[in-house]
Amino acid sequence: MKKYWLMKTEPDVFSIDDLKKSKTTPWEGVRNYQARNYMMNEMNVGDEVLFYHSSTDPSGIFGLATVSKKAFPDLTQFNKKSEYYDPKATKQKPIWYCVEVKYKSTLTKPLTLHEIKEISALKNMLVIKKGQRLSIQPVTEADYNTIIKLTS
Repeated sequence: MKKYWLMKTEPDVFSIDDLKKSKTTPWEGVRNYQARNYMMNEMNVGDEVLFYHSSTDPSGIFGLATVSKKAFPDLTQFNKKSEYYDPKATKQKPIWYCVEVKYKSTLTKPLTLHEIKEISALKNMLVIKKGQRLSIQPVTEADYNTIIKLTS
């Protein structure tokens, strides 16, 4: 069964334009157990992704992607030069996993966090809840479809 996700990234680190250029990318560097568990246990090839730019003005949904490869060990955990290096991780017992995402489209006009908060049909989205800082969040099919209608 297809699932829907909101995946946050800072655009100065990796933006929807970067994904468009590379076509696919491993969603590496996630160091939160709940987000990792979503990737490891719940994300599947074909799942839809709302590509969200955070820590920018305005924050919001800037594009669409799909999950193109199931979870696999995040190689940055083994690289001593990476900011995501984890000395507890080994190739035999990796700790961190990532999925690959594939570019789908860039929104003509981003749907900003402010706009999401104003749309009553989206009032239950996790991204607008106080204290919700998780970089990967499940989205309902209804919320996803509402966003697609609003941005098409």
